Amino acid sequence: MGIKSALPKYEIYFYNTVLCLAMFWAGSWISEVSSSSVNRKTFKPSVKPGWYYFGRKRDTADFEWVMWFSSFREHILFALCGHVLFAKICTMLAPQHRSLVYMVYGLLAVWTSMGWTYVTLILSHCILLYSISLVKIRWLCFVTGLCTLATFKCEPFVSWQAGFVDGDFAMRHILFYGGCGFTIMRCMSFALENCERKEGNYNILELLKYNFYLPFFYFGPIMTFDKFYVQANKSDLTRKEREMWNISLQGLTHLGAIIVVDVLFHFMYILTIPTDLKLLKHASDWALVGLAYFNLVYDWVKAAVMFGVINTVSRLDHLDPPKPPKCITMLYVFAETHFDRGINEWLCKYVYDHLGGKHDNVVEELVATLCTFGVTILWLGPCEVVLLWAFFNCFGLNFELWAAKFFSMEPFASLEMSMSEATSRRIRGVFNSLNFWSIVLYNILALNSLDFAKLVAKRLLLKGFPITTIIVMFVTYCLIQVIKERERQQALIDDPDPLPPAAPPIAAAPSPTAAAATPAATPTAAQLVSDPSKEKAE
Repeated sequence: MGIKSALPKYEIYFYNTVLCLAMFWAGSWISEVSSSSVNRKTFKPSVKPGWYYFGRKRDTADFEWVMWFSSFREHILFALCGHVLFAKICTMLAPQHRSLVYMVYGLLAVWTSMGWTYVTLILSHCILLYSISLVKIRWLCFVTGLCTLATFKCEPFVSWQAGFVDGDFAMRHILFYGGCGFTIMRCMSFALENCERKEGNYNILELLKYNFYLPFFYFGPIMTFDKFYVQANKSDLTRKEREMWNISLQGLTHLGAIIVVDVLFHFMYILTIPTDLKLLKHASDWALVGLAYFNLVYDWVKAAVMFGVINTVSRLDHLDPPKPPKCITMLYVFAETHFDRGINEWLCKYVYDHLGGKHDNVVEELVATLCTFGVTILWLGPCEVVLLWAFFNCFGLNFELWAAKFFSMEPFASLEMSMSEATSRRIRGVFNSLNFWSIVLYNILALNSLDFAKLVAKRLLLKGFPITTIIVMFVTYCLIQVIKERERQQALIDDPDPLPPAAPPIAAAPSPTAAAATPAATPTAAQLVSDPSKEKAE
């Protein structure tokens, strides 16, 4: 079955209608639970007074969101605006030195916010991994980087290194681990790219420019060194047509998303409700299933907005940063599941694709996924929830390959070839629906808690069986078909179907008059047939 397999339009309209009604229905249940439980004791730590205009309390359970867009937004905006200002001045006066100015400003900003001892700690890690990269032994660079990263995940190394930070403020913990963790990943990228360089070595100044680029320093996303080096040192700084308009539109879109999310937090306490298991046991099946789904959607929105703000700044610096993560609403396979495209690209480039090859061998794929999730566990910090999350996602990724291999054998391959493409798409949609909820259940482990994931699974598969299970799976099936339709339309835009060959012109019986005509007066076949480049494939 190809990605361009089409379904009747009325069927797609039906799926969209069912999906919209289900979303509104689940949202109404969550809103009702939020309104009726606003004064519960368990809600007091995280449900605080909200905007005066609404007269309602607001969900503040997510520390990252509150930090970015409430508590410390002035500090973050001040630092990013200063970077944009200095970068613009440098681009106008000395564009060949702009990457050096990025480094100096970033170094001074880190020094001001965290102290000179923290800068010394970061520089020591950079010098260590730069020295190892000069040996040009790939596995040695990788092992050194992972060992260095492990020092921020286990005692007594964590406490000792945390002592290098001056002062005691609310963002200290976040900035310390964010800056150190991303520094190690960037240094590993630099070291591995230096190993791939055949002649000579990169200068350590290039590593410092790469690491101390302020928009990426504390919060990411990670941009691999090879891409950053080329883009930060390019001499042609002319912009494409309407590029500034697109950047402005992107910034306004993120601002709108921030306002929408903040407004919804006044009416739907999707982050606080999952922490109250007593309340969840009395909630309806729709409210529970909707909570699980909306929690994943919110986490995607948060990642898209936070990385989007940083990406907007970096695009002003003539960089092409990693794109926002793919929305959970558009996912139904484990191979595309990620919440940080920068980390995903880093892992794919240096681990997953390097070990997995073409990803068609079962053993190679197993080794590649085990190593990839091993690095991910170290990056996130080993604990029970992270280990369970990694195990289930690793299993899901491999199970997809096993299932694809199994169903490509006879008689399944012949059976699928004998049916129409629309029927094949519908059957695949049924299996994709099951896969979709596997992704949801596996990922709310990391985003919420193990108890919440267990409760959702029991209500969906055991207590709610068969009515809730069938209804939810049918709605999910509608969602999958809507996703597939969007993918089909995008595929037709990216790779339109070839036009059928033009029919030859009908030859008329020759006449003496026609025979006597000059060649210049005789119409050619190309003139009789319409220009195929002007025709559009369906």
